[in-house]
Amino acid sequence: MERPRRLRSPLLRSLVAEVELSPRHLVLPVFVKEGGEPEEVSSMPGVFRHPLAQLPHLAEEVLKAGLGGAILFGVLPEEEKDSLGHGAYAEEGIVQRAIRLLKREFPELLVMADTCLCEYTDHGHCGVVREGPLGFYVDNDATLELLAKTALSQAQAGADVVAPSAMMDGQVKAIREALDQGGFAHVPILSYAVKYASAFYGPFREAAGSAPQFGDRTGYQMDPKAGLWDALREASLDDLEGADMLMVKPALPYLDVLFALKGRFSKPLFAYQVSGEYAMLKAASQRGWLDERRAVLESLYALRRAGAQGILTYYALEVARWLKEA
Repeated sequence: MERPRRLRSPLLRSLVAEVELSPRHLVLPVFVKEGGEPEEVSSMPGVFRHPLAQLPHLAEEVLKAGLGGAILFGVLPEEEKDSLGHGAYAEEGIVQRAIRLLKREFPELLVMADTCLCEYTDHGHCGVVREGPLGFYVDNDATLELLAKTALSQAQAGADVVAPSAMMDGQVKAIREALDQGGFAHVPILSYAVKYASAFYGPFREAAGSAPQFGDRTGYQMDPKAGLWDALREASLDDLEGADMLMVKPALPYLDVLFALKGRFSKPLFAYQVSGEYAMLKAASQRGWLDERRAVLESLYALRRAGAQGILTYYALEVARWLKEA
């Protein structure tokens, strides 16, 4: 009789374990606002909109925990938004100031910047909106210029990595050219290469104030019903356009996609454990339906096993603590 249990004894189990998860694999998403007190996101217990002045305290936590870094998302009052999302690429934009602050005080902290317009537009879409015969749509090519300006402004502020998430065709190429011509050829691009029009983004849109005011994003984000060919095509295009790292978003519902990309691309792969994934785990654990620690770690080990080199997760600080306690 075959006895796989022989390798599951307390003394052998860790020796033969193949999948590693450590704090260095985790990136903390951070919502940054202008001032006031930290505001907890109602649909994401334990996640806050952090005022600019308190970012250094959070950065100390990230470094002490040994995380791989942090990625910044700006939060603007509605009255400061406009149709072209000027706050995304303004020299004194909230994310640009946050980057300068963090890199000045903590140069050893890896700071990523989400490169998109949705948090800064009054319509909530990820690009320039036009009206056509079939109604409103996002003008892909007009948006590219603004995304390139955003990425360049983030690099000028000191961002270590820019991460375009708008899902515009050609965005990586436009950003790579802007960075190279602007003297930032050394700044890598983490592309949200495979990003689905997912139901799991709801809590994020509350946190960032980025919900579309009309329509939805199915015209530019990927169809969950599409075959693997769509994911491979998107990843291949971003790869050819100069992306240094590729990301799958959301994470757990698309393990098959992550695994398929791992076998086809010679670049680091990332996965984003998005707000809805966090909210489900948090809500179930608060009701006593799940062991939070075990469930979260199990989900992250699954992402690592499927091929994620790095994982963006709102649980990053908690997981780092759990791993150190283990």
